[in-house]
Amino acid sequence: MKKTGLIVLSICCALIFISSATKEPLTDQLSLEGVWEMQHQYIYENNIIQDTLFDVSGKRQVKIYTKGKVMWSRFSPKDANEWYAYGSYKIVDGFLEERIEYASNAMMKIVDTTDVFRFELILEKDTYSQIALDENGDRYNSENYLRIE
Repeated sequence: MKKTGLIVLSICCALIFISSATKEPLTDQLSLEGVWEMQHQYIYENNIIQDTLFDVSGKRQVKIYTKGKVMWSRFSPKDANEWYAYGSYKIVDGFLEERIEYASNAMMKIVDTTDVFRFELILEKDTYSQIALDENGDRYNSENYLRIE
């Protein structure tokens, strides 16, 4: 009987050790911190993806998130405007909120009409989507990013 109890106790201890060893540490939780490149955009109708827009004309958009700050730039060979912005960000209840402090002239025209850019956020380890919502809370567009650093 003592041997059976010792075996059961050993198995329980081994299971506890194995399960605690496979859990990810808290530092590996999902984070936006890093460098991201936009891969494509989705167009929604009635909250359902209707189209995927890929950038095939050499356009490139990169965002950098670090310690509560965000910076992004877009290069488009067919657009004479410069596109970039810098500001702060936070994640609140599954939403990404960006406040732009300064930006290119083209972007400042948009910033003048918008205090906070607020997006539904879908974040995974190496991808994220920022989804724009209309006044009714319906999805209409998303930018989809891949972590590059």
